[in-house]
Amino acid sequence: REDDKYSYFFAAAVAAAVAAAAAAPGFCPERCDCQQPHHLLCTNRGLRAVPKASVSVPEEVLIFNLGGNFINNISAFDFTRYSDLVRLNLQFNQIQNVHPKAFEKLTKLEELYLGHNLLSDVPAGTLQTLRKLTILYGNNNDIKKVTPELFTNLDNLVKLRLDGNSIEVLQDSVFKSLSSLHYLHLEFNKLLHIHRNAFSKLANLRFLNLAHNKQSALRSLLTFSQLKALTTLLLSENEIQSIGNNVFQSLKKLSKLSLSNNRISHLESGALTGLSSLRELLIDGNALEEIPAGLLDPLERIEELDFSRNQIANVHSAAFSKLKHLKVLKLKNNFLTSLSGDIFALNSVLYDLDLNGNNWTCDCRLEELKKWMTAAHSRGKLLTVFVQCHHPATLRGKYLDYVNSSQLQPHSNWTHLCRSQAQPEERVKKELGVQGDQGGEEVTEPSSSPERKKTKMSLSPRSRPGAEAAGKRVKGRQRWNVVFRTDAPAISTPGMGNTTDVNSEVTTAPPESDQRFDLLISDQKLGLPVITDPCVFNRHFITNVSVDHVTSSTVTVYWTVRDHHPFAPGSGPGLDEIHYRILFDRFGAADRFPRYVYAHGAARSVTLRELSSDLTYIVCIEGVVGGSVCQVAPRDHCAGLVTLPEVLTRGSTLTSDLQLVTVATLAGNAVLLLVIGGVWLGRFVRKRLQRRKSAVHVRHMYSTRRPFRPTMATTASVATDFTSYQSSRPARIAPLEEGDLIEFPCDRFLDSSSVRRDGEMQRFSD
Repeated sequence: REDDKYSYFFAAAVAAAVAAAAAAPGFCPERCDCQQPHHLLCTNRGLRAVPKASVSVPEEVLIFNLGGNFINNISAFDFTRYSDLVRLNLQFNQIQNVHPKAFEKLTKLEELYLGHNLLSDVPAGTLQTLRKLTILYGNNNDIKKVTPELFTNLDNLVKLRLDGNSIEVLQDSVFKSLSSLHYLHLEFNKLLHIHRNAFSKLANLRFLNLAHNKQSALRSLLTFSQLKALTTLLLSENEIQSIGNNVFQSLKKLSKLSLSNNRISHLESGALTGLSSLRELLIDGNALEEIPAGLLDPLERIEELDFSRNQIANVHSAAFSKLKHLKVLKLKNNFLTSLSGDIFALNSVLYDLDLNGNNWTCDCRLEELKKWMTAAHSRGKLLTVFVQCHHPATLRGKYLDYVNSSQLQPHSNWTHLCRSQAQPEERVKKELGVQGDQGGEEVTEPSSSPERKKTKMSLSPRSRPGAEAAGKRVKGRQRWNVVFRTDAPAISTPGMGNTTDVNSEVTTAPPESDQRFDLLISDQKLGLPVITDPCVFNRHFITNVSVDHVTSSTVTVYWTVRDHHPFAPGSGPGLDEIHYRILFDRFGAADRFPRYVYAHGAARSVTLRELSSDLTYIVCIEGVVGGSVCQVAPRDHCAGLVTLPEVLTRGSTLTSDLQLVTVATLAGNAVLLLVIGGVWLGRFVRKRLQRRKSAVHVRHMYSTRRPFRPTMATTASVATDFTSYQSSRPARIAPLEEGDLIEFPCDRFLDSSSVRRDGEMQRFSD
């Protein structure tokens, strides 16, 4: 009975398996994969028509994928047995015709993909039964016209893709049935005209892409008037030449607007009105010639502006004054030659400024811009800005950061554009508040603070060409006679090797004229030198630059600073201490790109990050004194480093721990070896001393004045012990005398352990 029982169960299992195998071909279409219960996979099977199922498809089949075949026609009966489908994919076929009743039974369908086919028209009413449809892809076909009847009853549609077709016109209220639509793609069509009410009823639309079309102008105030929820509008790669006033006034929630690569040569003063929430405006690749005042004022929250690749030659000094949130501004590859010095004074959060690729004329008009850049760099609020001089020829190719103020000469007959160029001495005096002795010139480092402490100076150049020195700037560096006067106690400058006594004068060069340079900069309280020149600070006060903790992408830079007094004490906020900036660059690489990193406060170390592995870098430290930096590169305070390969830095924490364990083990072994060695050495020395004390040393037990003769009876006992030694000596016949022998007690040859040696014999053992 047991055997019959097991036989019954086995037969039942085999029958069930056979039945399942026989039933499988019944609902699975030919050439398709039905292993997954919810998914019929017929992708890339070489099908030329929708495969038929002999029986009704089970309700659990929700996805039907027919992509990548050669289907060219959809009939009315292809999907009658798939009434429970939720997703139907027909992409990448060769479909040219769709029967109006092809999807009539798919009342539960939510996603329909018809992209990348050869459709030129979809009959009206084809989609009207798809009330639950949320996603519809009709992209990359040859559709030339869409009508409102095509989208009837599609109230739940969220995403519609019609990009990559041949649509030329958007009719009035063409999308009126799509009240729930969020995303609309119409790029890469041939749109020439958009009816003013084409986007009506799209109150929930958030994303609209109209790029790569053929629109020539945006004039109608009603085109985007009903898109109250729109956040992204893309109009790039069209043929737009002009934009009218108040076109975007209804787009209160718009955060991104792209007008790139059009033909816009002029923007009306109210073209950007209403864009109070806009955060990103891309208008690069156009033909704009200027940025007038007030044009950008409506962009209250703008963070990124891109005016690259235009023809901009003039930017009004107040163009960006209302943009308090501006972070990124790109003006590269334009026709700019100069910018007002205070143009970015109110953009407090601006950190990325791209001015590269312009025809900059490095003259006095850029002096204020240079000061602003220097001050922003010193506070770590601005990335590196490349302003490469194009004119004059003497400065061509140089960057504004490394051009001295004395080299910014007025260009040809543009002297009137530079403030007070006719009287440079008065201009400097007015800006800096410096007073000088009679007959001397007043010169000092520029300062952005109007309350900077006045410094009394009188300068005299070594070679001064008479009256021409007052009206012309002398190229290069001039050497001056400098006299320091102080009424404070003696000041010792670390590293300088000099000491200033009370009422003493320290002259850097012998005076050649009656003029003097008085610099009252002593600090009576601290007795420390006051730093005003960044070049002097870099050379004499920054020391011990080193790198440590090198990995594949990070390194920590350390440096020390000798004692000094902060710059211009009490002169105002931000100027009462010295900051530091670190330049690091790839060394020896073709694609060099120098970067600046600014240390916070009085920090003496900075960690550089995002480095490339296995590359050589050079790191230099320099001081920022009162917002000014030295124009001479700080080569004396540079250090080289090579980042580690990524393989060596994996598990760096574990490696460091293993290193510590290894060092501790080696140290313990060394101590153990020393102890063992000490014990062994002590025993060895003790044994040697014992042997040394117990040893018997015989010295000169015979005389060498005459040969020893063993035939004498009186020396028989001695001769028997020295027979082997005396056998090599020649025998002589001379008679033995009493002085031939050394006298010593006979008990010398007795057992030393039982005989006490007296003081006379002790000297032999020693």
